[in-house]
Amino acid sequence: MSGIYIHIPFCKQACSYCDFHFSTKMTSKDQMIEALCMELKMRKDSFAQDQINSIYFGGGTPSVLSPIEIERLIEAVFSHYSITAVAEITLEANPDDLSETYIKALSKTKVNRISLGIQSFHQSDLSFMNRAHNASQSKEALHWVKQYFDNYSIDLIYGVPMLGMSPEEQDLLWAENVKMALGFNPNHISAYALTMEPKTVLEHQIKSGKLPPLDESRAQAQFTTLRRLLTNAAYEHYEFSNFSRQGFYAVNNSGYWEGKSYMGIGPSAHSYDGKSRSWNAASNPIYIRAIFEGKRPFDIEYLSVSERYNEYIMTGLRASKGVELSKINALFGPEYESYAIREAQEKIAEGLLEIVNDTVLKITDSGLFFSDGIAAQLFYID
Repeated sequence: MSGIYIHIPFCKQACSYCDFHFSTKMTSKDQMIEALCMELKMRKDSFAQDQINSIYFGGGTPSVLSPIEIERLIEAVFSHYSITAVAEITLEANPDDLSETYIKALSKTKVNRISLGIQSFHQSDLSFMNRAHNASQSKEALHWVKQYFDNYSIDLIYGVPMLGMSPEEQDLLWAENVKMALGFNPNHISAYALTMEPKTVLEHQIKSGKLPPLDESRAQAQFTTLRRLLTNAAYEHYEFSNFSRQGFYAVNNSGYWEGKSYMGIGPSAHSYDGKSRSWNAASNPIYIRAIFEGKRPFDIEYLSVSERYNEYIMTGLRASKGVELSKINALFGPEYESYAIREAQEKIAEGLLEIVNDTVLKITDSGLFFSDGIAAQLFYID
């Protein structure tokens, strides 16, 4: 099974923390939709032997498109690829784009899952992040999504510094966020720590002294609160940033963590076939011009065995399933399995890693917040 990711490179305004490719100018929207349809047709032979079980609209902000425009892109996928009957078709959406009319129309398309970028139910957080929506729009959007979709996910961000608040007050505000999300009974919740990415407004604010550095200990405390509240509410913590009711794992994201192939359509979108990774030009004009000329503007890198092993370790240790030692052996060779076991011993002694039933290498509860750092220590460096 494979997946298709479609990048919609438009936003109403720039969030302070975001480093994804987008433009706030939508004058080229019609041309972009045409180019996306053309790229889908252009690359149809890439997945000729595969069945697609996930179509994911990300961005940017896909909900700036109308339901008619979204359905046109979906039909382009169905025209050129083999789609499973139970394929998950997800649309990322921002609350300020959603009305009952919009959601009702969207429910009549093939979209069957909504990922709603709430980030916070508190206006102070939203203002800090320069989000386009306000707190009341978050609740109203969820009210309408619940009426028309059975499968929807809520995105939240933790570790947001609130000036003038004590650490205890910040943690209470975060706990309220999680409880409000639970009140809408979503089948899935994704939560991400606020990070300072290069060339973002947030980076400039911190480096110029307008804001203090992000507090990792605060983020860790809020991650612990998040996990406690959601697991107590019967959500499975199936990947570091993701929690799900039984049977509602995100198909698109699960494919990434399991190393499955996927195709990225649109400017800046990445693709992966198990041995190489490619990415389209991160420029709307360059992308549109090249596609209209019958070319795909992309770069590619071919991954060495060591690089593929490192990716498997990174994605595997983030997931609750962990890393299968026999799979390391089968995919990369016995020397890599031995290397992983040997390098893991220090973290096992510290109680941050464990080998379950002599077959699976997993992060312990104590090591969860440090998953990426622990995984990096098991990387094979040529």
